[in-house]
Amino acid sequence: MVASVADASEGTLPDLLRPGLKIVFVGINPSVFSAQRGHYFARPTNRFWPCFSRSILSLEARQALGVETLKPEHDRALPDYGFGFTDLVKRPTARADQLDPAEFAAGVGELTAKLARDKPRIACFHGITGFRAVHRALAADAPAPQLGEQPWRLGPSRLFVIPNPSPANAHATPAQQTAWYDRLAGEVGFKVQ
Repeated sequence: MVASVADASEGTLPDLLRPGLKIVFVGINPSVFSAQRGHYFARPTNRFWPCFSRSILSLEARQALGVETLKPEHDRALPDYGFGFTDLVKRPTARADQLDPAEFAAGVGELTAKLARDKPRIACFHGITGFRAVHRALAADAPAPQLGEQPWRLGPSRLFVIPNPSPANAHATPAQQTAWYDRLAGEVGFKVQ
């Protein structure tokens, strides 16, 4: 049972959150494509599902669901296996650079409240871009954000920043993206081979 699901008539993706998740994946904002289809990372060229599916992090969910590769339509089943989804800004756009700075500022407060309520072990931000707004608002004196674990927390949640799986992010290869999910697997107690 998903504890927090936004009204689908709002034209955005619902939060797939509940108390006690291992990892909440935090995106910048939904793409128009994903919002129209009603699933996270729905664009076929997005690397999230293929890379997450190759990772040991998704093994338990894949085995339980009887699939080799997870797809966008599996997003609503993943809270049962410890994974949630939300976005810093809930308004869908074609590109993240279409968001207003005020939307990021408002999103930080909303995200902080969600994480305080549900207390995931790890909040995993897809990309530095979205995390920078959180850093500026809540920990401007902390070291500049970099990929990996951050030196501060939001409540009990450890903070990680990994590459954005968007095909627009050419900085990380699919193998590197998968390696980041494997690293997260080690952080939540899965044995990484």
